[in-house]
Amino acid sequence: MTAPHHLLVVDDEPYIGRIVRKAFEDGPYGVSAVTDGRAALEFVAANPDVDCVLLDLNMPGMTGIDVMEALRKDARFAHLAFVVLTAAGQVGQVERARELGAAAVVTKPFSPKKLVRQIAAMFGDTADIGGEG
Repeated sequence: MTAPHHLLVVDDEPYIGRIVRKAFEDGPYGVSAVTDGRAALEFVAANPDVDCVLLDLNMPGMTGIDVMEALRKDARFAHLAFVVLTAAGQVGQVERARELGAAAVVTKPFSPKKLVRQIAAMFGDTADIGGEG
């Protein structure tokens, strides 16, 4: 069975991808992870089933805002939902992410269980979503 939603985690800290993958492992979501913005653009282009990008704003090189702007400019990716992962105090970047259509903002450190619930609510999923953690 194919996962109903495919999430892509983009964070320069690899452990964030592992935490998110673990949080969703018992549920119906597929989770992939990359550690930089360029890899995110390549992954989304090669994997049209990705429908949600969990995106760190503060990454070296290509920031999360850069990634959102690039994906928003391409009509092929108009369906993408964005959930921003951010440290407290990045107010200007969070405002810009919201302007670009971020569906949610999650402040680090975050509760994996709460993140699962937020993603499920965003997609209107009411089935058992797992996410113990």
